Amino acid sequence: MHAMQYDITLPADYDMGVIRTRVATRGHLLDDFPGLGLKAYLMRERADGSPVNQYAPFYLWAEAAGMNAFLWGPGFQGIVNDFGRPVVQHWTVLAYDEGPASAAAPRTATRRRHPLPAGIAPADAVAEALERHAVRAASDGVVATALAVDPRHWELLVFTLWADTSPGVPDAPDTDRFQVLHLSAPGRSGLGAGRTW
Repeated sequence: MHAMQYDITLPADYDMGVIRTRVATRGHLLDDFPGLGLKAYLMRERADGSPVNQYAPFYLWAEAAGMNAFLWGPGFQGIVNDFGRPVVQHWTVLAYDEGPASAAAPRTATRRRHPLPAGIAPADAVAEALERHAVRAASDGVVATALAVDPRHWELLVFTLWADTSPGVPDAPDTDRFQVLHLSAPGRSGLGAGRTW
């Protein structure tokens, strides 16, 4: 399984209603996309206290073929045409779990990216992260959560969908919070549970 995200940072005075309209009119186009586990259409805006206006879709791909079909097909070309070619970040998913609020529509999402500690063996760092992931997955308000790693930069990613706008679990200092405008989840039920190996 692969996690993927691109951040499109917009001007401070950008009308974020444009993004809401874009998602409202186009979001359904991936509701049955082959190979896609889920896509969360994410946005954060300065008006809500974010440091930036940003459109930042997040994907969990059940199959690399689906990710490739999207990136080299008309869907991603629409992003390139409208916003320019963004950097596409991707991570290998270590674990995915549904939470206690899995039946709810997610209203917010959090993303935390942080380096694996340099003084610890990668396997040990991942084992510790998996323990924290299991605790998070059982937290009230969690719709679903994923733990992933980028071994090129030795970076861990914690991504969580929440049923509420103010989940009871406090954010770590380096956590980014987003609104969820739409969720396409054609393959969500097939993403499995727990660690991926």
